[in-house]
Amino acid sequence: MRLSLVLYLAILSILVQPEQVWKDQLGRVTLLSGILFIMLGLSTDSTPSLISSRAPPPSVMGLPPFPASLEGYKYVILKLGPLQLTRKGLSTATTSACLTFTIFQSASVFLSTTTPEQIAFALRWFIAPLANFGVPVAEVILTLLLSLRFINLVFDEVRNVALGIVSRRINWQQLTILETIDVFFTYIRRIFRNIFVHAEQISQAMIVRGFRGDSTTHKIFLSADSSNGVANYISISCLFGLIALVTLPKFLL
Repeated sequence: MRLSLVLYLAILSILVQPEQVWKDQLGRVTLLSGILFIMLGLSTDSTPSLISSRAPPPSVMGLPPFPASLEGYKYVILKLGPLQLTRKGLSTATTSACLTFTIFQSASVFLSTTTPEQIAFALRWFIAPLANFGVPVAEVILTLLLSLRFINLVFDEVRNVALGIVSRRINWQQLTILETIDVFFTYIRRIFRNIFVHAEQISQAMIVRGFRGDSTTHKIFLSADSSNGVANYISISCLFGLIALVTLPKFLL
């Protein structure tokens, strides 16, 4: 089930994302999950147990020997010196690697295929009942919408500054340590200065549009009409089907 979910996310990413996006994203996430799988798989049962049994063998006590385990069953799958891959390690590594891949890749697919307005609209629909308990739903949605808009600005500024450093062809080998630190902090200050300028422009734009600090009196238009109803029903059906496949075997066994 875990491997099937990873394969499904990989195929979905290839279908819905541009080629230059999914190649880079899938490569990085797969590399991270692979490193995690190897580390956990080889280290889970590699440390010898500090507690050893003090009971004598069955032959000394006059008891019949333990029955042989099933034919072909091996607990230790692979052994590399002090490191060994066991069935427990394989299960732990598979679970952690698949969960890591699912979290990162599903978040990438979600953010690349869903607009910030649709994300805010969906979250407001889910937490709207909490307004009866005093939760400031309007402020939460407005903060989320501004944060999603602001994240792109931060990445754009970092990319522009990085391109500026590359275009100047700085010879880092000829710089001393203090000069390198000075150049680094100069560009860090430029990034924060540009970010603060964008934040001020956003606040001025909100004031011009009539926002005075009260989210409940300011109308926020969230466009969610671009969503496909058939795709939503199919996605929800797949989600409930996946939950049923995971939970029903636990009740049937």
